[in-house]
Amino acid sequence: MTTYYSTLLIIFSILAYMIVVDKNVANALILVLKLIKIKCTTAYLYVWLHPKNPFFRYASWRRSQQLANEFQKMIEESRNDKVSNVD
Repeated sequence: MTTYYSTLLIIFSILAYMIVVDKNVANALILVLKLIKIKCTTAYLYVWLHPKNPFFRYASWRRSQQLANEFQKMIEESRNDKVSNVD
């Protein structure tokens, strides 16, 4: 076994012992893991959904273009229906 794996085994053994002995350590560990998850999610959202991100800008532009094209088709269809009803 290498030194790295031995060190990890010792650290996790001590952590497991502390969790078994004291419930507050288990609760603290759960809260720390939740905090880490929230921080990672926040960082992910900042990176991917920031307005200056080129990918996000392209995706929002594309979504807006598709919606505008859809509205344009609906308007043209309603105009054609009004014109055909008049004749």
